[in-house]
Amino acid sequence: MEPLKNIFSRALAERIAQDVRAVHPDFSDSKFLAFVFDAQWESLELKQRVRHISNCLRKVLPAGYKKALEVLLKVVHGYIEKYGEKMTFEYMFLPDFVEAHGTEDPDVSIPAFETITRWCSAEFAVRPFLVKYPERMYAQMLEWSKHPSPLVRRLSSEGIRPRLPWGMGVPALKRDPAPVLPILENLKNDPAETVRRSVANNLNDISKDHPALVLEIAARWRGHSAETDWIIRHASRGLLKKGNAEALAHFGFQNDIQGIEIHDFRHDAIVRIGERLTFSFQVKNSGEEPAAIRLEYGIDYQTVSGKTSVKIFKIKELKLAAGRSESISKYQRFQDFTTRKHFSGPHVLRIVVNGKAMAEGVFHVE
Repeated sequence: MEPLKNIFSRALAERIAQDVRAVHPDFSDSKFLAFVFDAQWESLELKQRVRHISNCLRKVLPAGYKKALEVLLKVVHGYIEKYGEKMTFEYMFLPDFVEAHGTEDPDVSIPAFETITRWCSAEFAVRPFLVKYPERMYAQMLEWSKHPSPLVRRLSSEGIRPRLPWGMGVPALKRDPAPVLPILENLKNDPAETVRRSVANNLNDISKDHPALVLEIAARWRGHSAETDWIIRHASRGLLKKGNAEALAHFGFQNDIQGIEIHDFRHDAIVRIGERLTFSFQVKNSGEEPAAIRLEYGIDYQTVSGKTSVKIFKIKELKLAAGRSESISKYQRFQDFTTRKHFSGPHVLRIVVNGKAMAEGVFHVE
């Protein structure tokens, strides 16, 4: 599989240069390309390439930040007029340009995010502004939550997530997510699925530090609409994986699982990196009443430090009648990716029912 960083190719850089020169004739294609494809280019990873491109643009665009940004905003407006609003990936250097060069000029930079995010999400780029100008950004993102563009509305939630993956941390929001809540209230019935998914992910972030708050919101939103019911279930996934009794009860899963049994648990003894672990088992309800069951499996992965990291994966949710059983077969890939690497050694596989480990076995990764 080709590394994701290779999306930032010479063809893309040439297209960028052409598009910038179309709105700013003094832009030098040759200088920009020479700056980009320097001796270090091949060794740069994905985020480094993004920052490198934004720095190279800064060298070739007009000297003043405001004038340079005006050029890039003209390019973005041209893209939106020609292709419509999109959430592109390869143009990450556009919001990064603002993050890298515009934090000292919020009057210019913050409004620019509203335009740029309609072509490439500014969720990462707004993070330093949240840290540096918290009250101003909280107010701005609340306004964005009412914007006619779904991509701007998504930014109002995604950008302010307390634990945005790969994003700069915002410790104040981990301690107190109160500024986030009015935004999520505005968006809980948003017509755009991408916006509602962001709301759910935001609440899932909050649940890691404030589980009681998210459970209170789940109780309050429950039954409000099909959209809010989906949001609170998706938002509660972290609590469900941790076996939180109140979260399980909210969705009808009993904490008392007497009568639920796991039989015929089998799994591979050895898995080679690049291959997959297969396993199977039978879940039986030997009780006298139907049982609502949430089935998961957990793996204790080896890490580079020699410690283990537990990951929980959902299998399915089912209603199992008294005296009935169901057979389950699953597999888990042990394929290395840029964002995930496997290590050899003993691993533990567990079968989890309503938050409780019911069976486990050891297998070895080679």
